[in-house]
Amino acid sequence: MNDKGKLSASMMCAGLDKLFYFLTEFKEVNLEYLHIDIMDGLFVPNFALGTDYVKSLRRITDISFDYHFLVNNPLEKMTWFDIREGDQVSFHWENNDKIQECIDYLTRLGARKFIAINPETDFHELDEYLSQIDGILIMHTPPGFAGKKLIPKTINKVENLRNHLDSLKLDLEIESDGNITIEHAEILYKKGSNIFVAGTSSLFMNSEKPIKEIISEKRKVIGW
Repeated sequence: MNDKGKLSASMMCAGLDKLFYFLTEFKEVNLEYLHIDIMDGLFVPNFALGTDYVKSLRRITDISFDYHFLVNNPLEKMTWFDIREGDQVSFHWENNDKIQECIDYLTRLGARKFIAINPETDFHELDEYLSQIDGILIMHTPPGFAGKKLIPKTINKVENLRNHLDSLKLDLEIESDGNITIEHAEILYKKGSNIFVAGTSSLFMNSEKPIKEIISEKRKVIGW
């Protein structure tokens, strides 16, 4: 897979004081996704983003949602949110004994199904589910907080995963999340990722540069 890459803006990193500015700019450049991190303080040592916030966000934008459930018992907690047909939803493989049930639930909703894995998780753990999902989200940093450094070995993990999918003749998407700078996005795109979560490392870190300009710069390195 080497089509144009897609961007997913991390709303956890978007300051509320500039939210309408961000959403307006995203809409003008046809941003592909808003990345919605859901954290319960148990699976990771942080809380984000709540049901009321996500419900309000849905009312003020029609940009597609890219949910990322970093929670214990994702099967239950996904039901707390208004997941719609066409939304993209990632749930974690780790600490999850209901992988098939999660896949079945999202299938009934008409959502795009992704399984997320932490930096230390072997992607081969997902082999039995690959034919039932749309993609895999790879964490390049320990999950929970923004601003951490990319773990170098996760770059080759993307390449190895893409080669593995190609060997199985599966055209799944690979989403990269965690310290995705413009430089890292360029490398990971060449290795096989095609969806990139943009947060403090490359989208919201420079208040002096227009968001549209930052997005344009990032898109240039992911096949645009």
